[in-house]
Amino acid sequence: MHVWGEALILDSLNLQGSYNQPLGMSSAQSDTLFLDCTIRGLQVELSDTCTECLARLLPLFCPRPGGAELAKQPPSTSSEPWGLLWKVDLKVEDVNLFTLSALVGALELRLDTLTVLGNAESCTVSVQGMVLALVKSIMEKMQPCCKAPAIPNPVANLSMLSVTYHSSIRSLEVQCGEGLAVLWSPPDHMHLYHHTLATLQCHEALRSALGHGPSPSLPPESAASHPTAPTETPLQPDGTPPKRLLSLSLELSSAKLTAFVSEANYISLAAERTSVSWHGGALHGYCPELAAGFDGHSIFSFKEVEVKLLPELEEVVLHRCAFPTLRTLRNRGWAFSFASVSIEFPYQYDFSRTLDAAVGVQKWLKGLHRRGRPGVPALPPDLLLKVTHFSWVFLDDVFEVKLRDNYELMKDESKESAKRLQLLDAKVAALRKQHGELLPARKIEELYASLEKKNIEIYIQRSRRLYANTPMRRALLTWSMAHLELVAMADESFHGTERVLEQMRDVDGVSPFPTEGLEMVTQWCRMVKGRAGSFFVRIRDYPRYLFEIRNWQLSGRLIGAEQSGQACSRRRQLLKLGLPWGDATVERNMHPLKFYHDFHSEISQFTIVWGPCWDPAWTLISQCVDLLTKPSEDPSAPLPWWDKSRLLLHGDWHMDVEQANLHQLATEDPYNTTENMHWEWSHLSFHWKPGQFVFKGNLDINVRTASKYDDCCFLHLPDLCMTLDLQWLCHGNPHDHHGVVLRSPEFLPEVPAGQQYDSYRAFRSENLNLSIRMDLTRPKHSQPRILLYSSTLRWMQNFWATWTSVTRPICRGKLFNNMKPSKKKLGQHYKQLSYTALFPRLQVHYWASFAQQRGIQVECCQGHIFTRATQRLIPQAGTVMRRLISEWSITQMVSDLSQVTVHLMASTCDENADHRLDTLVKKTHLLSLSSLAYQRHSNRTAEEELPLRDGDDGFHTHQLHLVDLRASWTTMNRDIAFGLYDGYKKAAVLKRNLSTEVLKGLKIDTQLQAKKLKRGSLSAHSIPARVTVPITSGRPERASSGGAYMLQKLIEETDKFVVFTEEESGASEQLCGIAACQTDDIYNRNCLIELVNCQMVLRGAETEGCVIVSAAKAQLLQCQHHPAWYGDTLKQKTSWTCLLDGMQYFATTESGPTEREPGQLWLEVKNIVEHRQRSLDSVQELMESGQAVGGMVSTTTDWNQPSEAQQTQQVQRIISHCSCRMYYISYSHDIDPELATQIKPPETSANQEKEDLLKKQEGAVDTFTLIHHDLEISTNPAQYAMILDIVNNLLLHVEPKRKEHSEKKQRVRFQLEISSNPEEQCSSILHLQEAVRQHVAQIRQLEKQMYSNMKSLQDDSKNESLLDLNHRLRQQLSQEKADLQLESEELNILIRCFKDFQLQRANKMELRKQPEDVSVARRTEFYFAQARWRLTEEDGQLGIAELELQRFLYSKVNKSDDTAEHLLELGWVTMNNLLPNAVYKVVLRPQSPCQSGRQLALRIFSKVRPPVGGISIKEHFEVNVVPLTIQLTHQFFHRMMGFFFPGRNVEEEEVGDEEDKSKLVTTGIPVVKPRQLIVADDSLGPGKGVAQGLNRTSGVRRSFRKAPEHPVDDIDKMKERAAMNNSFIYIKIPQVPLCVSYKGEKNSVDWGDLNLVLPCLEYHNKTWTWLDFAMAVKRDSRKALVAQVIKEKLRLKPAAGAEARGKLESKSDAPIQQQEEYEKARLLIGLSVGDKNPSKKSIFGRRK
Repeated sequence: MHVWGEALILDSLNLQGSYNQPLGMSSAQSDTLFLDCTIRGLQVELSDTCTECLARLLPLFCPRPGGAELAKQPPSTSSEPWGLLWKVDLKVEDVNLFTLSALVGALELRLDTLTVLGNAESCTVSVQGMVLALVKSIMEKMQPCCKAPAIPNPVANLSMLSVTYHSSIRSLEVQCGEGLAVLWSPPDHMHLYHHTLATLQCHEALRSALGHGPSPSLPPESAASHPTAPTETPLQPDGTPPKRLLSLSLELSSAKLTAFVSEANYISLAAERTSVSWHGGALHGYCPELAAGFDGHSIFSFKEVEVKLLPELEEVVLHRCAFPTLRTLRNRGWAFSFASVSIEFPYQYDFSRTLDAAVGVQKWLKGLHRRGRPGVPALPPDLLLKVTHFSWVFLDDVFEVKLRDNYELMKDESKESAKRLQLLDAKVAALRKQHGELLPARKIEELYASLEKKNIEIYIQRSRRLYANTPMRRALLTWSMAHLELVAMADESFHGTERVLEQMRDVDGVSPFPTEGLEMVTQWCRMVKGRAGSFFVRIRDYPRYLFEIRNWQLSGRLIGAEQSGQACSRRRQLLKLGLPWGDATVERNMHPLKFYHDFHSEISQFTIVWGPCWDPAWTLISQCVDLLTKPSEDPSAPLPWWDKSRLLLHGDWHMDVEQANLHQLATEDPYNTTENMHWEWSHLSFHWKPGQFVFKGNLDINVRTASKYDDCCFLHLPDLCMTLDLQWLCHGNPHDHHGVVLRSPEFLPEVPAGQQYDSYRAFRSENLNLSIRMDLTRPKHSQPRILLYSSTLRWMQNFWATWTSVTRPICRGKLFNNMKPSKKKLGQHYKQLSYTALFPRLQVHYWASFAQQRGIQVECCQGHIFTRATQRLIPQAGTVMRRLISEWSITQMVSDLSQVTVHLMASTCDENADHRLDTLVKKTHLLSLSSLAYQRHSNRTAEEELPLRDGDDGFHTHQLHLVDLRASWTTMNRDIAFGLYDGYKKAAVLKRNLSTEVLKGLKIDTQLQAKKLKRGSLSAHSIPARVTVPITSGRPERASSGGAYMLQKLIEETDKFVVFTEEESGASEQLCGIAACQTDDIYNRNCLIELVNCQMVLRGAETEGCVIVSAAKAQLLQCQHHPAWYGDTLKQKTSWTCLLDGMQYFATTESGPTEREPGQLWLEVKNIVEHRQRSLDSVQELMESGQAVGGMVSTTTDWNQPSEAQQTQQVQRIISHCSCRMYYISYSHDIDPELATQIKPPETSANQEKEDLLKKQEGAVDTFTLIHHDLEISTNPAQYAMILDIVNNLLLHVEPKRKEHSEKKQRVRFQLEISSNPEEQCSSILHLQEAVRQHVAQIRQLEKQMYSNMKSLQDDSKNESLLDLNHRLRQQLSQEKADLQLESEELNILIRCFKDFQLQRANKMELRKQPEDVSVARRTEFYFAQARWRLTEEDGQLGIAELELQRFLYSKVNKSDDTAEHLLELGWVTMNNLLPNAVYKVVLRPQSPCQSGRQLALRIFSKVRPPVGGISIKEHFEVNVVPLTIQLTHQFFHRMMGFFFPGRNVEEEEVGDEEDKSKLVTTGIPVVKPRQLIVADDSLGPGKGVAQGLNRTSGVRRSFRKAPEHPVDDIDKMKERAAMNNSFIYIKIPQVPLCVSYKGEKNSVDWGDLNLVLPCLEYHNKTWTWLDFAMAVKRDSRKALVAQVIKEKLRLKPAAGAEARGKLESKSDAPIQQQEEYEKARLLIGLSVGDKNPSKKSIFGRRK
């Protein structure tokens, strides 16, 4: 026990010694001294009382020396015992040392055993059981003294300590045994600090009492201000060399240091077998294992730690040579080497709280022990860091890990249980075969029940043994580096505050520095150089690395600076020290540490992988990162990561990457490795500047999928320079980060109510404007190209859907104790995005599929593309907080392309063996352009629209300007284009038919009619005044009165129509399309397409030569109109207007088959431009025939060379300069929400019953109108045949597959008619859908198998088994694709027919119940003001006939009940005979003169109902013709037949009886009217010559029925019968007076002014083919005309002189005369019977 107040207690002392002195005065031997001392129970107490007593007693025993004696003493007082030899053996047991303080208690140092062995050479001090403890409060008079292990709560504990000093070599060796433990805390530190100060004060008091001066030891600042150069050894003043430096060696077996930084947080440091040595100014330390823990968690772990402090590092000196700007050549340095550095953060561990407390304690210690700073600090040492392996891990949630592993276990167990069930089923089946019915059912149930129980037991056992063999995955994020080496070098050029600020200004030149300067708390600048062999970042156990960097080398400047804050920018941290000190306050600077860098790095491989499927895991990682740093005390909202990076990182970063890769994952499975978009950079040069990223290199963008079809490089951009400019939109300067002043909560200024204080207000970015510029104007080897497949585009749609999907919140809410507001995504921060592309050449290839090798190639020269888009975030309605809706809108787009050429490509062979594209691909020209200019602007506001309405219509949202458009359309182009469209259509149909929405909406609502009736009874609303209701010609305008409405209904119910109508104005002015487009309610002129000097070449399939269509100027305008009320429906109107000026048609004149030119024929610009100034200087200009129709012009095959330099053929102008106008108006229910809010509700009509609803419904009808004013046409027979060939084979061509598809669809329609059960039909559709889905899944599986097989073949290309497997897979894939196409087509036909069938039934019910709801659905109009057609000979110059048509109008009206009305009107028609010496110059003309549009020469009206059972229903058919005058000659007729039907022998054609006539196909001269299809039987009518003529001209064909290849069933018969017949309910042809003149051959009879009348024909309820109808009209007309001819002939006989004789002769010769008259009439009237009358055929003939 120790009694407080006892200064010294000694239990026992045993001292033995001897002193030997040699004899004589010889100095060869030295004196010897031996001491042996043993002490037990030593207690020493040091206190203020003890010090005061000793200070009084010691001067009595030791007198104080005088000042003179001190001056006389020599410098060294120990010169006498130089030759003494001594040996000391001291052993002290149970030593207790106490320091006592009246304020802070006592300090106890316990030594169990102290042993000292010393001699003149060495001295060893050994301690066993040393403990340092604190007695914070002395409550009793005595303190127990016990052994070291029994002392409670020691501050330091050491089991063994040995210190050895060798005087000869000045070496000190310290060895510590196991069990060194230090427990530290700020209160304990204050106790130790107080006792240490008390001990030093006692020492100074005793020295002053003894008369000694102050302590000779220099203060730390004095020692630091006079550093000794380590490389020099200066001599002492007396000339002797200095003493050798002390060498220190420390060995520590194990040690553990625990420091409590707060009451609940502590840091522990554990080391094993540590050794430290100091020799010659060099420090060397080694520790095989070092660990640092925080709050009981092992965070940091170091293996094979080696530390060196050397006067200079040779390796660093070599690194300094790489930086010529460094002025310091050599410097001392620290070298750290680690074999392994491992950092692990537990899940949801708040590391920042402990770290912040530790930093606060460090600041407190620094302030507690702070000394005066030197004036000129020394140059800091260099740093060399080497790490063989570095690992940083965020641990994952154990629950998440077990949940994933259990899911995998359950998935595997489900497969295994299914296998066990199959085995049991097989065994039960075998038992049933063996025992039959004797096997009891109860036994079988018990077997299955036991199997289910066994499955549960197996699952439980596997779950328990889940982590027996394989350890549990622990990592959420793993960051690893290998072979890391980092060198940080200091230099005089950037040492010191002013020089560091200069370096900051140099690195960060864009940031403005404060005028008053910067005061820094921390500033340093180092030249950094490092390298890493590998740099990997992995999320969880995903198969792909997030970051993968190999061979990374880095060099450059790095500056760290922390700005000194004002008083308002310092937060106060309390440190609890306990009594008697209380709480200490530490001021912490709130400004962050900023980094300034100027780096240059070289990387061999850089790979980044990211996808939305990794976003949930990344959310957990971001939460872990937030726990690493403590949030700022500033109450401002935290900065997003992009603003925080702008605040903390400044400077430049250059990076040269040999191979850079970016993989964008395209699936929702994070473990998928095959589906991604791969951005591949080669020789990438990356430069990161403030607000700008610059990429230079070769870029390839690949689509990586598990299929050999889609694994392609679809974008190749060589020598690309891509610049990303970031414009941060802030309230202040976005680069002024020095102006950010953080404030402590105690110093917040006053802010207006409702606002939150924000220290970052001027710096925080509100939005970001991103500008992307891609410059490709420096290609060296290859040109940019784009390669696309249709499957690639479909894959990109899925890719876009995956990347734009909304991620779900992860670990948020009260359940997870995470109520922080969600972080804003960078994608929502963009306000404006602009894109610019520059390229000298560009090549685009699009292939419909890899196997078919059919596609498009686009090539262009110099090009420029600019696009600007803006984003608007729209909040969602409702009280629930939801994400903002992102809406992007393109505000501007400008594109300029030159020399654009488009080719269609096709390969004759299918996919080849090596799975590559066929190099022998046929290319055919489609179109080319000299220049293309496109502009798009945003919609203007209402204020900007006002001046536009005054007449300025130059502003359009979309403007497209095409110059020198050259297009060609041939049969090859047609086939390729149809193939491309067919592939696209099949894919779209397959996608639509496999969706779950395809059968929705097909069920007919029985209450639909009641709803419509109720809606129809609502009040009707008036049409706005700005909408004009168009009136069609031929239909009287309905008045708004009820009587007029009922009268119109009565007229529609009757089938009486007038012959013609008289119009007050021209027909063109009353067209609905013009009336609808001439409104002034336009709010947006959306699109304007302008074409200058465009031309198109058309080539037929069966004729030689080509037709060239050109236009000097063309405009296509689309306008959007304000929404308006049409009846009770709000609709928005969109109008299209097309204007074609200077149109011309050219055609070749060669009729014989000649070899085609190797190049395409094109017109020169001078022949396209209208009203050009002709120069008659050249011979070619004199040979050409000007602008008139029939003139010859020259062509060129090379657009870049004039025609004079080439020998090309000439073409003839067949249609001279003309103009064309087209209008299309569409109405939609999709209204812009912004416009809908501005529309007033419709006004309620006072008289609801008298409102004409049908009139208003017709006002909102989709309408198409085409207008040609004047046409001048001139053609020869070859050109006419060429035109017919082009029309039939190019413009009106129907693919045979589409014909087969139509036949299949019609067959399914009849099947649905027979079996009309909707439930059975839906069931069959669902079964077929499932079969198609299985085919699609099987195809995807086969493609993946082929993909993996091809990967295996790359490694082993000669493996026969792999080659055979590949061949089998390819065949199986082809078969699956064929089956898929067949079943997909069948499914499409079934769905469409089922839908049409259901809608047809609904329409029938609707027509029965609500006939007044019928409205006009669509209207089509064609109008020609005047057309003059000149028929010429084969030379193209000599005329045959001239046909003139005036005021031609055709309109078709489709109604909502599937009925249609056709109307054809012709105002005037004449045909002139141009043959020389013609008797009759006018062949055909109306008898009455033209009355300027008040009368029609021809009117045809037809009203068609929906087909019933496949038979077309003609409700009303009427033909009205004005009286005609026909003057025909035999020569003219023969020449006309030769023109239209070359090779046809008119003289030898004979006509059989009525049975034979029914088998003929009538053909005639086509006039401008709709084609009427006629189906004929399979018998041959004309002879061989006619067949040859039909084969010669593509426009004149005969259709024959082929013999059926398969047995004909009832459905086929129904289909064939329905296709042939038409049901005519009512037909009316009023009588037509004719005046006929005929001039026959020399020996024939001529007729002059023969007046005939075609009778009025009416038919009711006839089911005829068109041929039956024509034959009936011929038959009835012939009977009436023969009688009229005979009667007219008799009336024309002269009655003077021979009247009586004539009567007598007539009685006797009546039969003979009647027969002659009949023969003459047959010559005239029988032309129609023998298919020789073109006027009859123009009405009833077949149109081609």
